Amino acid sequence: MPENIKIKKAIIAVAGFGTRFLPATKAQPKEMLPIVDKPVVQFIVEEVVRSGIENIIFVTGRGKHAIENHFDYSIELENALKKSGKRHIYEEIKKISDMANFVYTRQKEARGNGDALLVASHMVAGEPCAVLFGDDLVDSKKPVIKQLMDVYQKYGASVVALEKVSKKDVHKYGIVKAKKIGGRLYKIEGIVEKPEIGRAPSNLAVVGKYIITPDVFEILEKLKKMPSKWGGKELGITDALRELLKTRPIYGLEFEGTRYDCGSKIGFLKAIVDHALKHSEVKDEFKNYLKNKKI
Repeated sequence: MPENIKIKKAIIAVAGFGTRFLPATKAQPKEMLPIVDKPVVQFIVEEVVRSGIENIIFVTGRGKHAIENHFDYSIELENALKKSGKRHIYEEIKKISDMANFVYTRQKEARGNGDALLVASHMVAGEPCAVLFGDDLVDSKKPVIKQLMDVYQKYGASVVALEKVSKKDVHKYGIVKAKKIGGRLYKIEGIVEKPEIGRAPSNLAVVGKYIITPDVFEILEKLKKMPSKWGGKELGITDALRELLKTRPIYGLEFEGTRYDCGSKIGFLKAIVDHALKHSEVKDEFKNYLKNKKI
């Protein structure tokens, strides 16, 4: 097999309303909610950068300017930090803006995550790319996207991140029918979106991290949009992957790492607690607090 095209770009879709975190997200993006002292979206970006990708395309929506500002220079703040002698904080803040090349495009209406990808398709220029959604934070030694990239480099096909979930939770996810081909790797045979508990083909759930080939965009262009819960029509990436399976293989990797669903309150709280227990500034005091806390 000839060497596959290197993954050079990542699309991060952050256009959602964040309704599960209202009223906190009424005036700020849910992706900017902090895990101790770092917003969720920065963890997502750091995963991409650690995977060797330097070009990041954000698909945003109305009210998401804080994300753009976070990854831009803040001249006044940086100058104030330097003048006050807080050089280490200055360096940390400056590094955020220099992590990657950032570009932004806007999804004008809530038309599904597949439509969000189409909004960015002209920036990918027919190349395979990484796709991430803003809710899934994974603590892992090797970034999940890099784990998926390694599979892509071997097989030259689209790859989805998989996680085993409790059977009682299968109705919350896209669930795959898949054949194990070695280790944590599967060949996908079908995808069912949010199946009833008794009808799920497995307990392997699709997590919001993918490597997709250009034909996924071609399929999205042709697919018919389905009714949306917000009114109007929407298009999902799962719809395109199901169509792709008719002509091309798709692989799934049960990734290594601990996932936090930061789109849910309980997942977000778990992420805060676990990261606080590893945070050099607060871990000891926080651990003592938890130990002495009466519940």
